Amino acid sequence: QVQLVESGGGLVQPGGSLRLSCEASITFFRLYAMGWYRQAPGKQRELVAVITSGGSTNYADSVKGRFTISRDNAKNTVYLQMNSLEPEDTAVYFCNARRGALAYWGQGTQVTVSS
Repeated sequence: QVQLVESGGGLVQPGGSLRLSCEASITFFRLYAMGWYRQAPGKQRELVAVITSGGSTNYADSVKGRFTISRDNAKNTVYLQMNSLEPEDTAVYFCNARRGALAYWGQGTQVTVSS
């Protein structure tokens, strides 16, 4: 059974940093594209960042220059380093694994940016 477990969320002041982690129990993790999405109250889920199996990355315009996605295939883990956090970054952050028609989601971790 595939499981994606996110961790690292919490409450942080504007300008602060957090590092999210997502550990995946997936066979052949290295073949999956891994992504982070977020959903704020009353809004649709949106893509934040993605890293392909080859290591290419892509970011939403709103987080470019502030967030960095990375992966450690030896640990079956994907990370999201979030710097210069803004109140607008407040949301539940979800981890996603995708390979062809296969797609899996984590349960999400809350990130709240507030003074």
